[in-house]
This record gives sequence, structure tokens and C-alpha cells, in this order.
Amino acid sequence: MVKNKNKTSIKVKESPGYKVFMIINTLIMIFVVFVTLYPFVYLIAQSFSSESAIYAGKISFFPVGFTARTYQVILSKPDFFLYYRNTIVYSVLGAVISVAGSAVLAYPLSKERLVLNKFLIPFVVFTMFFAGGMIPNYVLIAQALHMRNTIWAIIIPGAISTYNVLIMKSFFASIPEELEEAASIDGMNAYGIFLKIVLPLSKPIMATMFLFYIVGIWNNWFGPFLYLDSKEKWPVALYLRQIIMGATGTTEIGALSDEASQISANVRSCCMVLTAAPIICIYPFVQKYFVQGMMLGSVKG
Repeated sequence: MVKNKNKTSIKVKESPGYKVFMIINTLIMIFVVFVTLYPFVYLIAQSFSSESAIYAGKISFFPVGFTARTYQVILSKPDFFLYYRNTIVYSVLGAVISVAGSAVLAYPLSKERLVLNKFLIPFVVFTMFFAGGMIPNYVLIAQALHMRNTIWAIIIPGAISTYNVLIMKSFFASIPEELEEAASIDGMNAYGIFLKIVLPLSKPIMATMFLFYIVGIWNNWFGPFLYLDSKEKWPVALYLRQIIMGATGTTEIGALSDEASQISANVRSCCMVLTAAPIICIYPFVQKYFVQGMMLGSVKG
């Protein structure tokens, strides 16, 4: 049904082919949603299930032999919330630095009139495919820059993602040049245009990039594993990784067995849920910006 300017309704008859298309499309989307959500549902169900039910393979959508003992064991660890606090600090601070650095790099790259862009863009893209390698990076961070066992070893090395910079570049390029020209005529310099005109119009892409960066830092355990000697500085991802590794060995599994006799699969599920839950809770609040930013950021390249 379509409404015209005179507020009269016009009935549009749907063809049989269109109805068949809508039915098939709906079924496909339902299948995609099911395939996407089932691993998460299964993971949560397994984390609340008993040892015998996991051994018997009875878990599907709902917990069997409901128990929260493993959660109690993990959450009762005295340092657990210290690690969570470390992760929040690393993620928020790192995401702010990363978004700021990416925006500062992407904005000039979006201006075709700049002479050096023909050199800078290939140079930036080059870093997507070639890197120094783990050992040179470790030597650089630990010995040359002396950032070992500091927060900067976690934040600085991966502060700017080339992929995210290219997305931001496309978004900035889609902003009408007339806005910047008008601000320039009014006497505003390049820094003022960027801070007062471009950034306020870039909330969707900024929120999208913030989500990308915060998820990457939140889930990062390998960097802290390499560079953080002090256990008090560990993020929660590294701590839960150690629990998972211990649950498959002899040390931690013995400690867990004394407090709650759960097998390693249950421990792994609990750790994954505890790691992913905060990010999943954040996503609905930035979803509209995420979708808008990704769509607009991929229009122009």
C-alpha cells in the first residue's frame, strides 16, 4: 500500500513470484540467524550444565543439570575483578588513542588535492600485507622502546589499524567539500575545520571504529602474554586463558576439582562467556552507529 501527497492509498498487488521470493528470503534469514546464534546459546547452556550432562552430550539449547559452581569458583578468585579493571582501562584508553590516531591519519588521506597522497596511500596500504614479524617487534618494544611490562606495550603497537583507517578515509571523503569551503571562507583553519566540522559529522564512523578497537583490545591475550611480566597487570583475557590452560593440565584442574568438580569443557565455556558478555552488552547501544558507519564508510573508496 502506497500513500501519495493527497493522503489517498493505492493498493499494490504483490505478484506470486514476489510472495515466493519473500517466503524463501525469510526462511534463509531465519536459518542464518539460527546458525549464527546457536554456538552462543550452546556455549551458555554448557557453562551452566553439570559434568555428567556434558560427558553424555546432552546439551543443546538449555542447561542440563543446572549448576553455577564453576562461575562461583572463577568469580571468587581474589584477583578476578582486578584483571577486569585492567582490561577496562586498557580497552577504553587504547580505543580512544586508536580512534584519535586513525582519524588524524585518515582525514588528510581523504583529500585528493594533497600532493603527497599519491605516496602516502600506497605506503599505508603496504603495512596491511607486510610487517616486521614477531621477533623484531618484540625487540623493538621490549629493548628499543623499553615498554615491556607497561600499559603502553599493549596499546601502542596496534594502535592504528590500516583497514580501519581506509574505512574512515572513505567516510571522510563522503563529507561534502562545500561545508569545509564555507568554514574556510569564514576564516576557520584546517584544525578548526577538522575538530568543529568534520568530527561532529563523523559520529557514526567514530562509534564504529571505537567498537572495533575496543573489541580487539578486550580479546587480546597474546600481547600481554609477551610483554607483561607482572601478574597484577594482566587483562582478564590472559587470566581466563591461563585458567583454560590450567583446566586441561594438572595444576589448575586440581584446584578447580577441590572447589567444584567441573570438567575442562565447562571451565572453557564459563571463561568464554565471561569474556564476551561485556562486549555483547555494549553492542546494542552502538548498533545504529555501527550499521550507519559501515554503510557510509564503504560508499566511496
